[in-house]
Amino acid sequence: MEESISGFKVRGDWGDIVEHGERITRALREIDVHDSEQAADADYTAAFEEWEEWRPKAHETLESDVSEKTADQASVEEGKGEKAGKGPDEDIKTAGEKLSESYERLEDDDAEAAVDTWKESIDYVARAADSAGRKALRRVEDTVYQNVMTQLAPYYFDNELVSANIQQSARNGGNGEQFVFEINVNDDELKEEVSDRLAEYEDEIDRWHVEVEKDTDAAEAIEGAEPPPEPDDNSKSTTN
Repeated sequence: MEESISGFKVRGDWGDIVEHGERITRALREIDVHDSEQAADADYTAAFEEWEEWRPKAHETLESDVSEKTADQASVEEGKGEKAGKGPDEDIKTAGEKLSESYERLEDDDAEAAVDTWKESIDYVARAADSAGRKALRRVEDTVYQNVMTQLAPYYFDNELVSANIQQSARNGGNGEQFVFEINVNDDELKEEVSDRLAEYEDEIDRWHVEVEKDTDAAEAIEGAEPPPEPDDNSKSTTN
């Protein structure tokens, strides 16, 4: 796992991606962000439930399940540009202005300021694309988003608690499909606590058992049988 200011990132196959999501979820659960009675400064109960629903599961696929959940979220939520009351055209115009300003700073030999302004320009371009995509999504069927938009941008999740995105990378030799999954905890204090928990898992857990969906239909079909109870903690592990 790579840890940086932008979040916790892993690269690997689908199992690695699912495990990464489970570790983050377990860490958040252990610091009680899902329990409104335990939350000290903010109630993240609903945000945690949204994340729990969206995160990739072992029985799911990126192209079908995660794509559908991403489309559902995008169709409901407003993007940063929309929340700021700015349309895509306005953001594109601002991006052009920032780019021109960046060139001017380069001419003034102020390289650091030029880079900062250039980054601002890129941010406005990304915000414009996001706003346009969300508006288009509201006018068309979700299937169009799943088949088109997710080919141009990563599969993403974003709320006040967690921001995450999954990208499908090139095939790695004979190892099949490879993915990049980055998760950021938006509250800095909670992020530090999550980081500590993840470090503990690395030290204490020998083997992580990825949660799999139980097939209870077969058990229920047998006379007198009942499906096994759901565990309190979805992510199981083996410790030293």
